[in-house]
Amino acid sequence: MSVSEENAGREPAAQQVSAFLERRREQIAQRWADAALFRTVFTVSRDEAVEAGRSVAAALAAVSAAGRLDDIRAPGFDAVRDQLGRMAASRARRGVGADELADEVAALREPVTELLRAEFPDSYAPEAQECVLALTVLMGTLRLVVLETTVSAGEEVIVRQREQLNEVATPVIKLWESTVAVPLIGTLDSARSQVVMESLLDAIVTERARYAILDITGVPTVDSLVAQHLMKTVAAARLMGAECIVSGIRPAIAQTIVHLGIDLGTVLTRASLADALAYALSRQGVEIAPLRAADAGAR
Repeated sequence: MSVSEENAGREPAAQQVSAFLERRREQIAQRWADAALFRTVFTVSRDEAVEAGRSVAAALAAVSAAGRLDDIRAPGFDAVRDQLGRMAASRARRGVGADELADEVAALREPVTELLRAEFPDSYAPEAQECVLALTVLMGTLRLVVLETTVSAGEEVIVRQREQLNEVATPVIKLWESTVAVPLIGTLDSARSQVVMESLLDAIVTERARYAILDITGVPTVDSLVAQHLMKTVAAARLMGAECIVSGIRPAIAQTIVHLGIDLGTVLTRASLADALAYALSRQGVEIAPLRAADAGAR
């Protein structure tokens, strides 16, 4: 039989690799359980690491059986994204860099390659070399899948942390019956302004507030975009039945607003948060008496 006829009668390398991964899945999983990527994630039980290795080996076998060794979108990689992706994301959250993660995933190839070479009487025969090459391509694609998943997970974490930070940075405080306030500190952008509006409107409903104070004492600058967000928040509060008061407009910000030609004529303003609260209380019939000198001395 000629070499060409012999090659024609052989299974494609990808199919042979798939069969190998299924056949040696337990051994592969046992070896991977001692690899850094698995060992540092599954610290409670080695059995968990072995089970994770079985899942990944089975997923790779499915990808190889489909002949899509270099396709990161192959359906078989879905299980890998779910398993190794979470593991890599866990490592990334602990401060492990992308380069180190890539090395850890790349380190999974050598134990499997050793097992694959042992399948052939001559590990340097053409058929063996073809299978090793197919496995190398498959493991390289696995590396790309894991890194892509890790980057996506990292971006999701950043977005979630930014949202949480915005919520923490824009607390709504109940100052009095029917009176709430939002003390703003730092720069306002579109995302944070939206959080401010939503938080304030929720508080108006929850607290049945009739007066809402937006204190911008801690806002360093006000441009046309910030002013528009403030106007929208005031308008939304009115639609909810609450009167909105903007306080803490410092001289520099007042000059900026005038230079920009922004009309805040319809917005009720007060110099400070204390003045805004005093106004809201007076509108509710609450009289604030100044502290007498005798009372101050007694304290």
